[in-house]
Amino acid sequence: MKKKVIIGIASILVVISGCLFAMFNSGNRSYEVITNETEKKKMNTNALTMMYETEAGSGEYTESSDNTWPLEGYVFNEELSRCENGSKLSWDNTTKRVMVEANVSEKCYVYFDVVVPPTLVEYITTEVYTGVDGENGLYYHDADLANGAQDNSYRYSGANPNNYVCFGSDTTECPRENLYRIIGVFDNQVKLIKDYYYEYSEWDVDGDNTWNETVKPDIYTTLNETYYNSLEATWQNKIADAIWKVGGLSSSHFNSSLKTNYDYEVGVYQTGYEETMKIGLMYVSDFVYSSSSNNWTVSLVDYGFSSNSKEDWMETGWTISRSLNDSGSVWDVTGTGYLDGGHNASVGSNISPTFYLKSSITYVSGSGTSDDPIIID
Repeated sequence: MKKKVIIGIASILVVISGCLFAMFNSGNRSYEVITNETEKKKMNTNALTMMYETEAGSGEYTESSDNTWPLEGYVFNEELSRCENGSKLSWDNTTKRVMVEANVSEKCYVYFDVVVPPTLVEYITTEVYTGVDGENGLYYHDADLANGAQDNSYRYSGANPNNYVCFGSDTTECPRENLYRIIGVFDNQVKLIKDYYYEYSEWDVDGDNTWNETVKPDIYTTLNETYYNSLEATWQNKIADAIWKVGGLSSSHFNSSLKTNYDYEVGVYQTGYEETMKIGLMYVSDFVYSSSSNNWTVSLVDYGFSSNSKEDWMETGWTISRSLNDSGSVWDVTGTGYLDGGHNASVGSNISPTFYLKSSITYVSGSGTSDDPIIID
């Protein structure tokens, strides 16, 4: 009976290539050694001391009284982990246990380091982006990407990529109004846009798109006061100050390529006022680059009025780009998904707040679907 009890509480052990291996059972700090298929030999009990790093990167450890292996938040430190008689320790990632190669009774010290979570930028650029443009709906817009922005950004494109983020709520199931989507990564910052529009209203009640150091349109107040102040301080602190290029876009390039319009809107040929603020709106180029890459060769006029499916995931509504041809008009994405370079600023449209997260924001969990959005910290 005693032998059966010992066998029942001990860990499963394996023999690999003729070496003697054992898997610690930290529940009772004992282990068995299997020398062959029939013989079992009990080794030293209470022979295991687990050491946990006190905080990430500190290099300082404290002895733990836990009786289970740390499955989350820690990683096995093979370099520091050791046994007094020189037996070898290793981590079995399948069983989530430590293994020891030994042929004598041992006392071993097992070290675990605090896992440093990846930033959201790192998660997107190294885990979601595989190096193949288009996989997971993500494209790297370097100089080699055909018809891309050539700004070294990472952008989500296509009908419905997995780029949802829960922002403004810590509840287990993210409320619909707290779903945002990742436009992409720009200069080491993740850019989000509200998935379900914040409100339907005018860009400027007086129909004036003037935007400079002294004159701001109503949309500025709506975004950076009304909307921003609706967020709790914890979430406000995750938003970065950013430079928004509000110089506008002329219809003179309407027949030009998307890349040409990008250059005049926010790129090398952009001119006009730039506003430093927390909250903005999507650019025209944000919207068009969110479509299938097949559409990046289409001119804005064709994109604006073509009946072809564009497969863009971004919601419709106001952009931040003023019309340079009419002081009372703003670029807008209509309800049918077409571009309108002359939308009257005093006529209502959807407002979807857009902003950059601080580069220090970390990825916690989530696959990015609407049912399993990315959780950040």
